[in-house]
Amino acid sequence: MSGNERKYIDEAFESNWIAPLGPNIDAFESELASYVSIKGAAAVSSGTAAIHLALELLGVGKGDLVCCPSFTFIASANPISYLGAEPIFIDSEPDTWNMSPEALEQAMMECAAEGKLPKAVIVVHLYGCIAKMTEIMSVCNRYDVPVIEDAAESLGSTYNGIQSGTFGHFGIFSFNGNKIITTSGGGMLVSNDLEAINKARFLATQARDAAQHYQHSVMGYNYRLSNILAGIGRAQLEVLDERVEARRNVFLRYVNAFRHYDNVQFMPEQIGSRSNRWLTTFTITEEDSAWKIQELLNELSANNIEARPLWKPLHQQPLFEGTRFYPHPTLEAASICEKLFQSGICLPSGSNLGIEDQMRVIEVVERVIAETVQVTIQR
Repeated sequence: MSGNERKYIDEAFESNWIAPLGPNIDAFESELASYVSIKGAAAVSSGTAAIHLALELLGVGKGDLVCCPSFTFIASANPISYLGAEPIFIDSEPDTWNMSPEALEQAMMECAAEGKLPKAVIVVHLYGCIAKMTEIMSVCNRYDVPVIEDAAESLGSTYNGIQSGTFGHFGIFSFNGNKIITTSGGGMLVSNDLEAINKARFLATQARDAAQHYQHSVMGYNYRLSNILAGIGRAQLEVLDERVEARRNVFLRYVNAFRHYDNVQFMPEQIGSRSNRWLTTFTITEEDSAWKIQELLNELSANNIEARPLWKPLHQQPLFEGTRFYPHPTLEAASICEKLFQSGICLPSGSNLGIEDQMRVIEVVERVIAETVQVTIQR
């Protein structure tokens, strides 16, 4: 917490605005829209809810196709299934680890040849690093397919000075407990399409018609954020820039600590972009990298340090077995996202991670890397 949350929470209690509407919600929407320089925002219960609403507002329904990165958290893709649509998974590319424009182009070409283009493309800015939006938007504009930016992990990241979440028709942010700013649980849908944002608020409030009694002509959802949580979000937004600097400093300390290991490669940051470095991640670029990553995870856990592998690709998840997948053009057998999953790790990266604690993480990681290198040489 920033320390200023109590002010807005107390205001909500004193005014008795504790429902999913009120002054904090209005202000939070306005302040976030202003921060990312977009016309409208609708505060909702989660980033997943925001994706669901965006897809519905674009008319996605049963039997439709939606392109989505394979290398992401499952919440990026689940709303596609909520609506009875079919996901098409797109591989990563090596320069940013995000959606491959080349693989997306191939998917679009084949869908066009089949006479059924996707209704939407969901782009994810993974771990806070922005995807190749110039190339991706060029592909989508050529085929006239709207873009939804899943910027759940990238609030505060920019590309050529433009905030993430504002390139496509819709952008979504998450304020889950692990995000760079949090309302404990919550999200935001943003767009320059104010008519769509107003409709999103309508759908998120059970789609209640303008009548004295309860009347409903279309199906809606219970997706609005509470006035109390929006108050927490306002205080968090005030320190967002500080959080970005803190995360970037954590990232730089890791980079400096491991810069002498040629086989340790950190997530790239494309030229012109500035990542919030929500999570610091790296890969080990050797044939037996999966074994080394597991050794790292085991040793960190033994030292009471939480770390995780990179995302398991969605096209390899049992839930999506048999779903179409388009790999990035490469001569290697494994796709880019499969290789990243096998060879990568997420390290502790919190904004409040102290230097002493971070040095303890670094010490464990360095010890394991040195030991595994020695074992590899002996083999």
